[in-house]
Amino acid sequence: MSKYALDFFVSWEELHKTGRRLASTLNGLQDWKGILAVTRGGMVPTAIIARELNIRLIDTICISSYDGQERGGLSLTKAPELPDGGKGWLIIDDLVDTGKTAAEVRALFPNAHFATLYAKPAGIEYIDSYVEEVAQNTWIRFPWDMKLSYADPIVKGG
Repeated sequence: MSKYALDFFVSWEELHKTGRRLASTLNGLQDWKGILAVTRGGMVPTAIIARELNIRLIDTICISSYDGQERGGLSLTKAPELPDGGKGWLIIDDLVDTGKTAAEVRALFPNAHFATLYAKPAGIEYIDSYVEEVAQNTWIRFPWDMKLSYADPIVKGG
């Protein structure tokens, strides 16, 4: 049985609105040198934020801790070299859950500004900015993980 008792569904429209809200928060904090997207979840939010803040320099850190809905060990396959511990850079991810991934990324780039769309209580201490807090026992269902399908009507008839 999964430890996630709740589902939080995010539509493409809601994701875009939340990304714009995060961009508004980040706007004017400093002159950003670039964005470091945490793959894969941070790539779509990064595209939204890069557009809104007119940032063209984007790199990725390739790290993962999920296997489906189960957490696994961290796997780091690519990390760029950023001077000054990432000072002046934005790190963008879709969410912070337990903080395990964020803590690893934060250790690599302690001077960067880490921002996520969604944050769970166990991971908030590892990030600097977020838009919405969700309960720890919630699985966030992003639009790239879902597909549209036919739904039967409540009352079937001819």
